[in-house]
Amino acid sequence: MEQLSGKVAVITGAASGIGRAMAERFGAEGMSIVLADIEAGPLEAAATELGDAGVKVLAVPTDVTDPASVDALALAAQRHFGAYHVVCNNAGVAGHLGPTWQTTLEDWRWVLDVNLGGVINGIRSFVPALVAQHEGHVVNTASLAAWTAPPAMGPYSATKHAVLAISETLRAELEAIGAGVGVSAVCPGLISTNLMRSERNWPTRLGGEPPIPEDDLTTRMRALLAEGTTSGGIAPSAVADAVVAGVKANQFIVTTHPDQVIAAAESRLAQAHQTAT
Repeated sequence: MEQLSGKVAVITGAASGIGRAMAERFGAEGMSIVLADIEAGPLEAAATELGDAGVKVLAVPTDVTDPASVDALALAAQRHFGAYHVVCNNAGVAGHLGPTWQTTLEDWRWVLDVNLGGVINGIRSFVPALVAQHEGHVVNTASLAAWTAPPAMGPYSATKHAVLAISETLRAELEAIGAGVGVSAVCPGLISTNLMRSERNWPTRLGGEPPIPEDDLTTRMRALLAEGTTSGGIAPSAVADAVVAGVKANQFIVTTHPDQVIAAAESRLAQAHQTAT
């Protein structure tokens, strides 16, 4: 999609971080924006600020773990703007971190439901209309953790690996039928976002929030990630710039950290070569 002006972008997890930055960047391209987020207050604030900047915007409170909620988001976008063209399945949570064998089933469910289920629901709800209109682009937010697997991040890494695989499958399927719909998997490294404060949105349906493990490994990983997503991370706007360029070029892997992605892929390839020899 080389021409974005006059088109419509739908973005989940749009109230902050990468989602908010993508909304601003797509808005600057002349697109109308549908903002979706589970946090109603920050969602309304983001919509107000974008509207004040002259962007046509619709805010839709959305729980990406609920298929009916994502269906309602697609319907709201269709009714308000008449169509949608770029769909960004971006909502995500980090989980509480910890050794894989100590991670609670509730934490597994939360991370899987948001990071993976949110992408699945977005594809199911939005892609049929993109195929029918023979135009569009799907942007799925993965991570550098789609290429590597740091300790204490089992659920998060599992979901991001799955998002990358689903995105690759979806792209191949759409190309095979000549759908005219592109797919990008966004794989940034550490970005300055609220990812490490994901617990603020713990779902009560899963019961009480599990405690954060206090073992040395988890403590060190949380500290590393907390620094990396604040002072040590790059601005979300850099990801948004890369996403817009990737959509225009129909680029599959979109990343702000290409050297790290390549190094992670080469590390696994080297291990495969060791096995072969």
